[in-house]
Amino acid sequence: MVQYIHYTDPTSPEMVRVLEEIPRCPGVCFFMDINRSTDIKYQGGLKDWGRKLNNTFNNLLYANHFQQHVVKGIGDEMMLFIPEDALKKKFSNNTCFALLEDIYSALYLIKNHPDQDLYLNCKVAIHYCTEVYNITFFEGADDYYGSDVDLTARLMARSAENRIVLSETFYLKVANDLVNLGLPPDAGCLKRISDRLMENFKGVPVSTAYRVIEVQ
Repeated sequence: MVQYIHYTDPTSPEMVRVLEEIPRCPGVCFFMDINRSTDIKYQGGLKDWGRKLNNTFNNLLYANHFQQHVVKGIGDEMMLFIPEDALKKKFSNNTCFALLEDIYSALYLIKNHPDQDLYLNCKVAIHYCTEVYNITFFEGADDYYGSDVDLTARLMARSAENRIVLSETFYLKVANDLVNLGLPPDAGCLKRISDRLMENFKGVPVSTAYRVIEVQ
């Protein structure tokens, strides 16, 4: 359950006590960004770009039942967070591997749909988070904060149209799922995964390992 943080006294000992007691909320964070969404707003009216955004959001979110996990949107970029407990409780597609396959399938459908006037291509970054807290500083809002959420946002810097960037931490969760499911390490979209890459992201004190999957 989200913890609302709001204290008018900047030195409040109660605020410190509450913050110290808030548990971590491990789970999967991902950012999705619709490509060229700004460009099309200058090229056509609302009936054109509104239709394409509607179709793209439907394919990304509602077809995979992700809509209840949307935390916030900034323009046409969305942050989603699925707590580990919530993922495990899903009746089906309740693993990191299934989550990755769902996202790949959504991007694949958009990229290869026979009517290219219906959708807009997207890019995605995914990270499995342990340093994250279900807190908000705005009453009535649900949100997640933590260094792992910030890292997920940083991974978007290495994403591009029709590309999924996944942290090595998330990839290892997927690899473990494959072992448990009795599947080969190159099952599904993992046939297209890159070797491990390294990056020093701004504000992150250690190097980050990640991989990419190009949607074909």
